[in-house]
Amino acid sequence: MNAMVHTQLSGGVFHLEMARPEKKNALTAAMYRTMADALAAADADPAVQVILISGAGGNFTAGNDLADFLATPPMDESAPVYHFIQGFAKLQKPFVAAVEGVAIGVGTTLLLHCDLVYAGASARFAVPFANLGLTPEAASSLLLPLRAGHARAAEMLMLGEVFGAQAALDAGIVNAVLPDGQVLEQAIERCRKLTAQPAASLRLTKQLMKRAQNAMVREIMDVEADVFRQRLVSPEAKEAFAAFFEKRKPDFSSFNQGG
Repeated sequence: MNAMVHTQLSGGVFHLEMARPEKKNALTAAMYRTMADALAAADADPAVQVILISGAGGNFTAGNDLADFLATPPMDESAPVYHFIQGFAKLQKPFVAAVEGVAIGVGTTLLLHCDLVYAGASARFAVPFANLGLTPEAASSLLLPLRAGHARAAEMLMLGEVFGAQAALDAGIVNAVLPDGQVLEQAIERCRKLTAQPAASLRLTKQLMKRAQNAMVREIMDVEADVFRQRLVSPEAKEAFAAFFEKRKPDFSSFNQGG
């Protein structure tokens, strides 16, 4: 098991914790690979009834570790990040998230695939793909408008601004906003309640709820991945990443001529 990913099975609850607190749990390719394998194994394990994901050190995840991401960019479907994204979208068992601190990029988009999400009052979310010259992933271009409505989703995806826990609640991304420090406890309590339910009924209920969307989610994920890979080598993305590492504001003016 990757040292930056902790897992524990207790009373039917499989708890996956992103554990790189010094980097706000920024995700590397190795972490994606470990998490994808762990989630798939948990979903197939008869001893697991519910899957819980959280982050260590007061943050959920800052999203991709950009240095690692650019060193090993996801240029085809074998990339660990794609296995992770496709994996949490396929989970048959209840999928619960406890979110504190930052939830950036995939830290927000994976929540659209969760069944229950609990957030701390100071949690902060963002889907800043456009800011980086990129495009949405994890079927967020489909699921976020379905949850939040087109106007609100457009504001989130096109402007890429940070939004708070109350906005996430209003957009249907989270189930409840809780006092900081109580989120994991509440999420575990909800997981325990789920384990007392008939496991087959929960799996079938989830399956029925997602049935109408499943084919569309898979199709959109594939399209998003193709466009994302194209954008990774675009001039805008190169400028955005250079600006990030040089700690300056990106300048897209030379790319925005002529529409």
